[in-house]
Amino acid sequence: MARVTVDDCLHQIPNRFQMTLSATYRARQIASGATPMVEPDRDKPTVIALRELAAGHFGVEILNRGQA
Repeated sequence: MARVTVDDCLHQIPNRFQMTLSATYRARQIASGATPMVEPDRDKPTVIALRELAAGHFGVEILNRGQA
């Protein structure tokens, strides 16, 4: 897959702050052993999380999953 850009991710979450928090949360999940939702291709968790976000596999709702 081509390089993922912030603009690709902003189509899913238009607020840069929320986009950053969401991608960070997902990258930490991946680093802790969560199964990637895209092909990892030897990328680091941060890049994998941004690819997932750009593909629409998760959104800002990921921030609310840990709270109950």
